[in-house]
Amino acid sequence: MAKTLKRTAAFTSLAKALMAGARGGPSLPTRIAAIPRMMKATTKGQYDGGMRLAMMAAATAYVLSPIDVVPEMFLFVFGLADDALMVAWLAGAVLAETERFLEWERARDRVVVV
Repeated sequence: MAKTLKRTAAFTSLAKALMAGARGGPSLPTRIAAIPRMMKATTKGQYDGGMRLAMMAAATAYVLSPIDVVPEMFLFVFGLADDALMVAWLAGAVLAETERFLEWERARDRVVVV
């Protein structure tokens, strides 16, 4: 019973940290909501995130694809390790790029066009 309470408290703390944003940065829902705006601004040529978005799309396709460089069926641990590495890189890239995009949006809103 005590172990379940500790686990519940740990997951609750993790959820609160993710929703509040780490170190004063944007929260996870804010970052996720920024992704469609970032894609739209990139396709319009307003934001310079084209190559980074392409790399993130390729990483997502690799993780979701049934074809792997290292197949899980034959090399279970190593097959999962390459996917885990790709997911970790993708998570970091999404966090970094959404923060960069949100800062770009804030700076763009401060510019007064005469």
